[in-house]
Amino acid sequence: MLLPADPTIDEIRAALAPHIAASAAFDGFSQRALDDAANKLGLDVDVARIAFPDGPRGMIAEWFAAIDIQMEAELTPEILASMKIRQRITALVEKRIALVAKDREALRRALSILAMPQNAAFAAKLTWRAADHMWRLAGDTATDYNHYSKRMILGSVYAATMSVFLNDDSDDFADTKAFLARRIDQVMRFETWKHRRAANRPERPSLVRFIGRLRYPS
Repeated sequence: MLLPADPTIDEIRAALAPHIAASAAFDGFSQRALDDAANKLGLDVDVARIAFPDGPRGMIAEWFAAIDIQMEAELTPEILASMKIRQRITALVEKRIALVAKDREALRRALSILAMPQNAAFAAKLTWRAADHMWRLAGDTATDYNHYSKRMILGSVYAATMSVFLNDDSDDFADTKAFLARRIDQVMRFETWKHRRAANRPERPSLVRFIGRLRYPS
């Protein structure tokens, strides 16, 4: 990403994020990685530091956001529209894997930071954000309890898949893809069971559905 002549802080953060990740494989998500990224962009180091006052957590969050943007750019609505829902979710998770493959060591370092007890809530927020973004790209418009359950389940699948990916030495990450396929198959079976159960249950007023409609009005 090239910086405009007079960039905003958000534009600076977005431009720095991929370069920080590239350096993080060696230096972690540190001041040194940030400075190195700034030098690669020809950006004043002091300006770069102002852009990330929240330190490693901010660098990681911005890198994951950059992956979201690239994933959406490569898996366009036209491409996803030709797939079934299971294929869309699989394609989206696999695309995220492909996008971080060259920076796998940086991902390992990022997840180590997020695994710290003090970062548990922040890690959960990033996982939810990733799952929410993938579901929205997949065309999900649920506003009831399904909105939350889908994201929690996909977040769990995504986190587990990334753990497998970090230690996968198979060709083209075949073991990771096989693991993902099995987990998604389990999720789809659960969704099928859930819909059948709901179809046989009398309709009742739902507080969660009502709140969902307030958040996402038709």
